[in-house]
Amino acid sequence: MSDTVTVVVQRVMPATPEVVFDEWLDPEALREWMCPHPVRVVEVAVETRVGGTVRFDVENSGARVLISGQFLAIERPRLLRFTWSNSDWEDPTQASVVNVTFEPVGSEETLMSIEHSLLPPAEFESFHTGWIATFDQLAGKLAH
Repeated sequence: MSDTVTVVVQRVMPATPEVVFDEWLDPEALREWMCPHPVRVVEVAVETRVGGTVRFDVENSGARVLISGQFLAIERPRLLRFTWSNSDWEDPTQASVVNVTFEPVGSEETLMSIEHSLLPPAEFESFHTGWIATFDQLAGKLAH
């Protein structure tokens, strides 16, 4: 396998770990905040069990892209781990791994951290800025 990179992003979210965790497993919620705008999530499918699938059909500048993966760990409300493959990558069979952790901060906030590993090096900047924007969108949704 060629060299890979890891993107790490953290943000304090204005909700409890349970609420923030559940946003990741709710297809309607994911449609609202997953993927940095103007990328649009067209369809979402989530099979909430270890071994279950997660799938995002997204539209980016008129092109359709399929993001798919499989849950490796679901430990509510502390950890989600899943694979991530992108039909738009040079090698669409390459799978990266997303780890999302949720730590309580006080009684009403959560430190949400993402570590997205095994990414193709050419994707680092796109995913780094993309996850920051996605976290901003989720924080905005939770604040309302």
